[in-house]
Amino acid sequence: MLKHLLAPLRWTVRVFFALLILFEEWGWEPLRRVFALIAKLPVIRQFEALLKRLPPRWAFVVLVLPSLLILPVKLLAVWLVAEGRVTLGIAVIVAAKLIGTALLAWLFQLIQPALMQLPWFARVHARWTAWKAELLAWVRASAVWRTARAIKLRVKRLFRRAREVPPA
Repeated sequence: MLKHLLAPLRWTVRVFFALLILFEEWGWEPLRRVFALIAKLPVIRQFEALLKRLPPRWAFVVLVLPSLLILPVKLLAVWLVAEGRVTLGIAVIVAAKLIGTALLAWLFQLIQPALMQLPWFARVHARWTAWKAELLAWVRASAVWRTARAIKLRVKRLFRRAREVPPA
């Protein structure tokens, strides 16, 4: 009985996390590439070398640090909204999310080998990766996802054909 009552709540939670993960998946790789361009600066390359040499515990501290640093930015956004500057507050949150995701993707790529030396982190990462793959498979098997993907492919084909047609 309880199982049937909790089913809609479980579905809602899955959809929420699926949307969150899809946003992260969408942004992770492109934003990491943008950060990689910035990382070509000599001072950043030296910083990368330092990060790659970090012991596992310090690598974890570096991973958590951006989350702590973004807290004042989020508080600023809340204050802006409270002051009636809703658009600016939302813009601050969106910019912080994009920059934070890019920074985290770049950092994680650099320090992942050190982090995997922490047994608890390796276990949590393996569980997270498996759960995320299961959730994404559930999303990709849904009718909504398949329909949206089919529409996207049709639109891509239309744009490709439109570019191929020489102007009259």
